Amino acid sequence: MLDLNRLKALHAVHIYGSVGAAADALMVTPSAVSQQIAKLERETGARLMERNGRGVRLTDAAGLLADHAERILALVETAEADFEALRGEVVGRLNMSAFPTAARGLMPSALTSLKRRHPDLHVQMHEREPERIVRDVARGELDLGVIQDWLNRPIALPEGLSRSTLLDDIADLLLPADHPLAGNKEVELAALPANERWISSSPGTVCHDWLVYTLRNAQLEPEISCMADEYPTQMALVAAGLGCAIIPRLGRDCVPDGVAVVPLRPRQSRRIYVIWRTDAARRPAIRAAVEALADASRTKENAWAVA
Repeated sequence: MLDLNRLKALHAVHIYGSVGAAADALMVTPSAVSQQIAKLERETGARLMERNGRGVRLTDAAGLLADHAERILALVETAEADFEALRGEVVGRLNMSAFPTAARGLMPSALTSLKRRHPDLHVQMHEREPERIVRDVARGELDLGVIQDWLNRPIALPEGLSRSTLLDDIADLLLPADHPLAGNKEVELAALPANERWISSSPGTVCHDWLVYTLRNAQLEPEISCMADEYPTQMALVAAGLGCAIIPRLGRDCVPDGVAVVPLRPRQSRRIYVIWRTDAARRPAIRAAVEALADASRTKENAWAVA
């Protein structure tokens, strides 16, 4: 009989393209992946990996077996979901991920709630970028993920994933306190000077690409003077007078002195979702995690309303 863990290792190499990448996805060592595949070779009597330059590649036999493994692992997941749904108990393991701001702003509250309500549920949480979260949930490496998209730049989910909206995270303009527009009740982006300096996330990130897209839509060619991926760092740079930034509320629990927060017109916001594989929706653990994240989101929105 074929061993499921060995099939999972082979499937991961097939999906991720290398032993090292598969090991990262499975959170084991490359040596452990290689050992599993070596044992699978002995079980099947077929050569599954061969040298390809400095790396390895899967043989045709491995590709065939990996295709079967994908279907087998999907059936196992469906069986586990059906069994958990039959028992109606929130137990087992749940692998979750969130993009950095949500990992800090939503996950602590949600995970604390899950631990209190369901002590027999073992949760593992990872911080990842949205694109990787979508990919890993679709591939079954994660059970559930929290992602974002900006309302003027939505993202499409692959077939087979479901989602639920957690909140709309409004983004405001952050200016140095001595900026000429710092005292305004609201600001239209197009009213900002063409030579305004901006603080942004790194190129290639969702937030950097969104900022460039949004500013160009307002007929502003962004002059980005500083780049930092953490919102607290961006706010510190604004406070130092090094530029302006557009930062969503979930990313700024504490605005430092020297920074003015001014609402934008038209309003800019990003939508934050929780996603999971549709076939796993029957799992009580998935439903419990979605509920905990929704509660954490409502608490955050209520705090913003009071502020």
